Order: sequence, then structure tokens, then C-alpha cells
Amino acid sequence: MDIIANYGTTLVLVAALFGFLMAWGIGANDVANAMGTSVGTKSLTIRQAIIIAMIFEFAGAYLAGGEVTATIRNGIIDSNAFADSPDLLVLGMIASLLAAGAWLILASYFGWPVSTTHSIIGAIVGFAVVSIGPEAVQWSKFGGIVGSWVVTPALSGVIAYFMFISVQKLIFNTDDPLNNAKRYVPFYMFLTSLVICLVTIKKGLTHVGLHLTNGEGVLLSVIISIAVAIAGWVYIRGQKYNPQDDSKMHFANVEKVFGILMVITACAMAFAHGSNDVANAIGPLSAVASIVASGGEIASQASIAWWILPLGGIGIVIGLATMGEKVMATVGTGITHLTPSRGFAAQLATAATVVIASGTGLPISTTQTLVGAVMGVGLARGIAALNLGVLRNIVVSWVITLPAGAILAIAIFYVLQAFFS
Repeated sequence: MDIIANYGTTLVLVAALFGFLMAWGIGANDVANAMGTSVGTKSLTIRQAIIIAMIFEFAGAYLAGGEVTATIRNGIIDSNAFADSPDLLVLGMIASLLAAGAWLILASYFGWPVSTTHSIIGAIVGFAVVSIGPEAVQWSKFGGIVGSWVVTPALSGVIAYFMFISVQKLIFNTDDPLNNAKRYVPFYMFLTSLVICLVTIKKGLTHVGLHLTNGEGVLLSVIISIAVAIAGWVYIRGQKYNPQDDSKMHFANVEKVFGILMVITACAMAFAHGSNDVANAIGPLSAVASIVASGGEIASQASIAWWILPLGGIGIVIGLATMGEKVMATVGTGITHLTPSRGFAAQLATAATVVIASGTGLPISTTQTLVGAVMGVGLARGIAALNLGVLRNIVVSWVITLPAGAILAIAIFYVLQAFFS
């Protein structure tokens, strides 16, 4: 308790710095995963992807990032175990932020697409075990989170598989693919817009003082999505399509139509990612700020300080802009050959899965969700379409991440404890 009384402001500032570093790592690694399909299909340039991420990642983090933050802050460890020693919880959360952030930046430097969720959860569990003991960890909830690492990639893979199968049946395997693309792609635009509008209106707008009933939210979402579909229909009809292009690459004009859709799904993916994964950075930071502000009292529920969500959003955007290119290349071109139509199916499936998880407050791995979706698209063309060597390396990096976060957090925790004592 003396540490909080004597160094309260310093602890919050250090936590803010490490929280920003963690957000930077999320941007460099996980956001690169999210935008990699768009860049890999050449629907977006890296610069365009960064601009989209700047707008929609920040919007997702700021408007819809609060729900899942509560799970990270209060769900993994038993806060009651730290009731008599809140200083240990504060130092542990700070150590977790630095450990996870450092690991993510290292992985991004080498182009490894790892899981930020693995990293921060491993770090939090690591410091909790050495500071209080195994009883400080709520292993039942931890088991549920671990289970989500299997369920969510499987769910996104199934959604992506059937989404791409529907594209094949309605468009590619028909006598007039281009006209059918013009006919059905606006429907896919409607579906994509509906996914993102529902979570924004239902959950996000409460942060800015607008409260809608479920019925009002659904109605407004449908209206906005219809407007997006109509605008897409007009834009697609106004584009010029050269039949000569199809002689150079089969279905080139159809893929051009899907390239337009990829921009919309990239926006949806960026928003969904911001709403879910910002919690990995600001959850521990929020815990530190609330404990210090209350003089050491650990509340079961605490409001998020106004400056924390923007800090996470800004850190994510800067991380992508400075270090995201290598991981984008791994995800966008390494697992399977992606075209705009395949990339759309993978991105929409990932966005839908992340939005569902964010709405239920369950922290998931966006990396594993996206990889599951890309695998689902690849499997729709047969197992030979997948680069199993790259997939093996990705899975190995996932396995390493959990213990790496724990070991780094334990070491940093002991250093911080010695320094502030």
C-alpha cells in the first residue's frame, strides 16, 4: 500500500507508457493481420490500408472498446486475492504490459503473426502465480478463454468456407459471372455493413450518449446497410470493365468488382479489431489507474478514464504505420493464394466472429480468427491450396507466445518490485 501512496502518479505514468507500447505492438502485429488480406489481394496499397486503419481502428477502440476491457481487467485473475496487497496487482499489471508489448514488437520485427491475447493473458497469469500463488488465477475463466482460441478460428473458418462457396455458386460457376457479380455483390455489401452497424449502434454509441433500443438499433442498421448496398450498386454499374482483361487473367473483371467490396470489409475488420483488441492494452492500464485513483481499493467494476481509450487507439495506429509491413506479407500471401473474392470471404468471416466475441465480452485472438478464416477459404479449393509449412510456423509461434509472455512478465515484475521497494 505504501508504494501506491508514495509513487501513485509515477505508477500511472509508467503504466500509460507501457500501455502505449503494448498498443504499438498490437498495431504492428494484430492490425497487420487484420489488413494483410486486403494488401495481399492488392485491393489496397499499404498506405491506403494504414489510412483505413487510422480511421476505423481508432473508432472501434474509442466507441466500442469498453465491453471486452472489463473481462481482461477483472476476469482472468481473482482481484479479491490482491485485496490486502493492491501494490502487487499494480506492479504486476505494469509488468504484464511491458512484457507483452516487448514480445509483440520483437515478433513483428521478424514478421511472426502472433496473438496479442495469448501474450497479455500469459503475462498476467505469470505474475499472478509468482506474486500470490496459483489460487489467484481464475482457472475456470482461463479455460474458457483458452477454449475460445479453438472455437473462434473454427467458427470463422466455417463462416468463410460457406461464404466463399456461396460466391462460387452464385457468381463464378455461372454462365455470366460478371453480371452476376454486379447483381450479388451489393447484397454482400449489405451483409458486411449490417455486421458492423449492429455492433456500433448497439454497443458503441452508448459511449457518446446515444442510447437506442434493440429494435431501433436493428432498424437503423438495416437502413444504413441498404444505403451502402445502393451506393455500391451504383458505383459498380458505373465502372468500366474491359473483356480483354479476362483473357490475361480468368475472372479479372469479377475480381475487380470484389476489389471494391474488399475496401468495405477492410473497414469492418479494422473497426471490429479495434473494438476487441484494444482491451489487451488498456485493460491492465485501466486497472492500474483505477486502483491508484481509489488509494489502493480494488473495485469489481471501475469506469475507464477518459484518456485511456484514445491512448490505446493512437498507439495501435502508430504501430501499424511503423512496423506492420512484414506481418502483412506473411498473412496476405503466405498461407494461401488470395484473390479479392477469397479475401472478402475471409475478412467478413473474421469481422463477424470478432464482433460476436466483442459483444459477449470474451477476449479472443484476432490472429487465430483470421488464420482460421483464411484456412476456410483455402479448404474450399482443397487442402493443396494451403501452404502447410507456413501454417506450421504460425502455430509454433502461437505456442511460444504464451510462455514467453509469462516468463518476461515474471522477470519484469521482480525488477519493478525491487525498484519501488
